[in-house]
Amino acid sequence: MTMSYRADLHPTRRTLLTGAAAAAAILSIGARGATRLPPGLFSLGVASGDPMADRVVLWTRLAPVPLAGDGGMPPVAIEVRWEVAEDARFARIVRAGVVLAQPARGHAVHIDAAGLRPARRYFYRFIAGGETSPVGRTRTAPEPGAPVDRLRVCFGSCQKYEAGQYAAYRHMIAEDPDLILFLGDYIYEGAPSARNAVRLHQNPEPLDLAGYRVRYATYKSDPLLQAAHHAAPWALTWDDHEVANDYGAARDENNGDPVRFLLRRAAAYQAYYEHLPLRAATRAWGEERRIYRTLDWGSLAQFQILDDRQYRGLPACQPDGLAASHQRYRSLIDACPELGDPQRTMLGRAQEQWLMARLGDSAAQWNVLAQQTLMHQQARIDAAHPERGKQYGADTWSGFPAARDRIFRRWAEARTRNPLALGGDIHAFAAADIRDPARPDGAPIAAEFVGGSITSLLADKGFKQLAAANGLGFAEDAQRGYGRLDLTPAGGAVTFRGLADSRLLGSAIADIAHFPLEPNRPGLPT
Repeated sequence: MTMSYRADLHPTRRTLLTGAAAAAAILSIGARGATRLPPGLFSLGVASGDPMADRVVLWTRLAPVPLAGDGGMPPVAIEVRWEVAEDARFARIVRAGVVLAQPARGHAVHIDAAGLRPARRYFYRFIAGGETSPVGRTRTAPEPGAPVDRLRVCFGSCQKYEAGQYAAYRHMIAEDPDLILFLGDYIYEGAPSARNAVRLHQNPEPLDLAGYRVRYATYKSDPLLQAAHHAAPWALTWDDHEVANDYGAARDENNGDPVRFLLRRAAAYQAYYEHLPLRAATRAWGEERRIYRTLDWGSLAQFQILDDRQYRGLPACQPDGLAASHQRYRSLIDACPELGDPQRTMLGRAQEQWLMARLGDSAAQWNVLAQQTLMHQQARIDAAHPERGKQYGADTWSGFPAARDRIFRRWAEARTRNPLALGGDIHAFAAADIRDPARPDGAPIAAEFVGGSITSLLADKGFKQLAAANGLGFAEDAQRGYGRLDLTPAGGAVTFRGLADSRLLGSAIADIAHFPLEPNRPGLPT
């Protein structure tokens, strides 16, 4: 059964409860009893994510003053009621409960709403302090192994607030996706900059929890981003800008004090969790947060969602003594024996072993590797220094070729069914064939698709020439937008959608590339 739904692109900040019974059920409590709360508790909207067959994560954060480090909330726990219904009017409520929004967690609420039916559309809301949140729409995944007729996923990344408006999300909502997949750089951490900006970040570069909360609130106050969260469940992973540019594991790009950086990273990770619909398993254990996981869609598809930041090794081919001197890591490196060292890792040993197992035991017809960047090897010649020969980006998969090739070999050896790789990061659209490293001249074993950026601009003016020299099947850097993945048992397609002008709220959009997918015929269409 298909239900029509119009997402409210401009939700009101405050909607009064209707019905004395509902009002009586909501109490705001603190250490000394009832607490009077300011209006506008749901200024950041609501969201859902990581759907399973019997449950989905529901999220909100109480923040009447969103650009304050504490959200404008009193330092007490607040009772929040949550409800899940089969209809948008909440005449048929199927699950409900009350949870405490804790000040230590920024008064964020995460509900793993269990006991739902598979492959169903639901509506949800929150109630606190006499206010009702906007209504969100979500859905559960099909039963594991169940036949599925179709799946539509919109995927995107890189939504720098200053670089443009979020018109892409208006068009995503119109696509009516079953799932929105976000592949990193949900926020950008830099100081406000008017260069090429259509609007500005509202606080200095964040270094602590309060600063990251304000930065997330700046992004999540955008009505179109809220509307996209209200319209469908999301699955997310992070890249570098959720913490700091080009960071990896316990070091930042400036190779500074690791203790100070780990404190910053912990604050950034907590703020990430506080603002997104993630399961409690992603909460900190020590200083780590596990975000790599699978998401299954019946027998049709499995998504293997990766974390390529938290566990990665040091960049290769750096000058001797650089780490001890705390000099900045080089982002463009010459080839050296270390580059191909099989001991080097992008994912860390535990995550890589987990991934290899999933690629071997997945029974899904389509296997989608959801990761952060372009996997295709990219080499360049510096026109000013051609004597240096080929150079590689130290921060991408091109700087970790052995780690990447282990994934490709596993696809081939395990005969993983219909593998695809989706990516972000590069602020451009790209598509490429993937081949077995043991047979580099053989037929493709998979294809990868990078779905542009929501707003972030590309700094590399030679991208198309570089792409052509490295054998990419498609490259486009002039437009912002997103990708759409449609899958059925009989086939599917990836479509790149490009905005006319991402600086405009009302920008039009058009298809800029379309790639049919055929089962058991891997690679880009010929």
